[in-house]
Amino acid sequence: MRADARENHDRVLEVAARAFEREGTGASLKAIAREAGVGIGTVYRRFPTREALVEAVYRQEVDRLCAAGLELAATRPGVDALREWMELFVDFMAAKRGLGETLRAVLTSDDDKQQTRDRLRATIAALLATEGVRPGIEPNDLLMALGGITLIAAEERQRELATRLVGLLLDGVRAR
Repeated sequence: MRADARENHDRVLEVAARAFEREGTGASLKAIAREAGVGIGTVYRRFPTREALVEAVYRQEVDRLCAAGLELAATRPGVDALREWMELFVDFMAAKRGLGETLRAVLTSDDDKQQTRDRLRATIAALLATEGVRPGIEPNDLLMALGGITLIAAEERQRELATRLVGLLLDGVRAR
């Protein structure tokens, strides 16, 4: 992809992610194109359907979340890295809710869902292997606990509640 085409592609994904988070997947594609500074034809050339755009936004967000986890594991003290990543995960899950039913329809294959879970578990494993983290914690257990926290916080519409629950979970993960 040419550099300018890559920039347009990335800008469309950025704008679409914000629009989907605010308005859900019914957000106007014309408004997304306008805010990204491209024509609607450019959006449809890259993403022939709304579902293709939703899937691309989702995959980009998973990529970012996993890359952030690996970067944090490499550059921050263990428990601090884990806390920061867990907060990013909560935000990721909140944004993912805006993708709702469309995302469920797009990720119909169990392989797609499993691939995402495997990537998240690998990221968590890297974070759990850092200094200050209690040994023996299974990445899947932490992933499930974080998933529960995001569900509870979403029902209560309280981001602060999620932060408090992440703190409690982190206390259980911290090495003694």
